Amino acid sequence: MKIHRDLNSFYAKKPVLTIGTFDGVHLGHRKIIARLHDLAASLNGESVIFTFDPHPRKVVAPGESTLRILTTLDEKIELFEQSGIDHLIIYPFTPEFAQLSYEQFVEQILVGQIHTKYLVVGYDHKFGKNRQGDFEFLKNCAARLDFQIEKLDVLLMNESNISSTKIREAIQQGDFETANAFLGYPFSLHGTVVEGQKLGRKIQFPTANVEASDPDKIIPGYGVYAVKARIHGQVYRGMLNIGSRPTINNNADHRSIEVHIFDFESDIYGAPIELIFYKKLREEQKFASIDALKEQLARDKTDTLSFFGVTSQA
Repeated sequence: MKIHRDLNSFYAKKPVLTIGTFDGVHLGHRKIIARLHDLAASLNGESVIFTFDPHPRKVVAPGESTLRILTTLDEKIELFEQSGIDHLIIYPFTPEFAQLSYEQFVEQILVGQIHTKYLVVGYDHKFGKNRQGDFEFLKNCAARLDFQIEKLDVLLMNESNISSTKIREAIQQGDFETANAFLGYPFSLHGTVVEGQKLGRKIQFPTANVEASDPDKIIPGYGVYAVKARIHGQVYRGMLNIGSRPTINNNADHRSIEVHIFDFESDIYGAPIELIFYKKLREEQKFASIDALKEQLARDKTDTLSFFGVTSQA
């Protein structure tokens, strides 16, 4: 996959293109990508994804603080790479670009610079200033500017349409059965291990405190989760608590993230870590005593190991 951050030297053979933010690169997005592959093969062309950086909402609504993304740009690049796309355009979303009409975008960029031969859009595609770029508008552009266009229907799972919004809602609710099914892979969070209060050591459940790599990355709701942690290329089972943290930090909604990694004792302060979410075990709760907390943590560990199919804690 070739990555382009501008169009100065861009060239693709008979470009078959789709446009979007692709937050999550979920199964609905993958339906579009699969269609790109099929069309590119039939036309003897190349598949192209056109996306943006930064997220358009950070430019058109800079004072808004509610943006929560499923995937960072680095995570999206990795997922696109896995999908086998020929070209990924990461176009700079600037205030000047935001002022382009959709007609100008199609004429000047999609056709004038990329020379798009075939455009594939999702069922809810609306882009451009004032979101004027709907499918009917694009059909008129296609007829006038000599490219083909196709709209794909919504992808359904269990009679529910798959969307980034529904996945975000499921993650906030701790419903990883739904979120991971819609994504097509387990949701993960990349971050760095930072200094904590080290209270877990005193009760034989030491935790690594994690700061998310992107402050806009969605953080699951409060509770205890069965997770896996990838550190230095190795994957370990663990249980994770997400709670409130009164002091300011870079995690979305200032939530604390503390993971107890099973059978792991290395010092990893400052190390990159990936947390992979599988199941919410229970809600966050307060305990009457340290002993009660330790007993619950022991049950949480048993439940986590059971979820992962491990019958012994040895």
